[in-house]
Amino acid sequence: MSKHPLIVNTEWLAARLEDPNLRIIDATTFLKMPEKEGEQVGMWSGRDAYNKGHIPGAVYADLMNELSDPEASLPMTVPPRDQFVKKMEELGVGEGTYVVIYDQGALVGSPVVAAQWASRLAWQLRYEGFDDISILEGGFQKWNDEGRPITTEPGHYPKGNFTGQRRPELLATKDDVREAMQNENIVLINSLSPEDFRGETNTYPRKGHIPSSVNVFFGGHADPNTRQVYDESKLRETFEKTGALDPAKKVITYCGGGIAATWNALLLNMLGQKNVAVYDGSMNEWASDPDCPLITGI
Repeated sequence: MSKHPLIVNTEWLAARLEDPNLRIIDATTFLKMPEKEGEQVGMWSGRDAYNKGHIPGAVYADLMNELSDPEASLPMTVPPRDQFVKKMEELGVGEGTYVVIYDQGALVGSPVVAAQWASRLAWQLRYEGFDDISILEGGFQKWNDEGRPITTEPGHYPKGNFTGQRRPELLATKDDVREAMQNENIVLINSLSPEDFRGETNTYPRKGHIPSSVNVFFGGHADPNTRQVYDESKLRETFEKTGALDPAKKVITYCGGGIAATWNALLLNMLGQKNVAVYDGSMNEWASDPDCPLITGI
């Protein structure tokens, strides 16, 4: 289990910048949702943004190009273990280290505050067996807004020795979700916007949400002005009404492509729900298969 908090603030990180066991990772990726009908979803690497300025010591993890499966039919699919472990070791992650991950924002042109790219990498690390991970609250923007140091000098850490074992129970497949639809002991959480959930948008091949799933918008867990995550009681209230905090139940989170769902999963872990899996294919996969049911409305 993690020896450090799942979410840490900028002051906490600033006090530890010189720790030789610390590994800071910038996981910035950019996602732009369509603004009008006919537009495509845009997604691109955050490497250029990292090169223009990052937290001192940070290395860059390219989720889109280096930490996704190049052979998969869907974007942002979990890569083969060897590919992931090799890259993490190159970035210095391994035995005896602890990791703080941040990104530069959830969605391009949106006020939504959520560390979904950082949480995606955190989830992938946990899936492959590495636990000592923290997410930087407020990300790079909060760090920058507070006038904390920024550099353009590339970070570098000694090669890591990654020893963890894969945890298949953290990843849900399409078949797992089909089964969950009929299982009252599994809570299915749709992490998209209420509009996506109700089927009022054209973002995915088909509209709506997976039957039996409940909506917990991933962008509703932080103050958009301070960029701070809401206190535990407010987060608990949000998730409690879905039944997701019941220790006797399993939770499967999904979204569009397995990114936003990891932010909900991380917050559930922080609130004490350990039995959480992420549906990696999410709506990109489900809505592309006409045999997978979807419903609209509430």
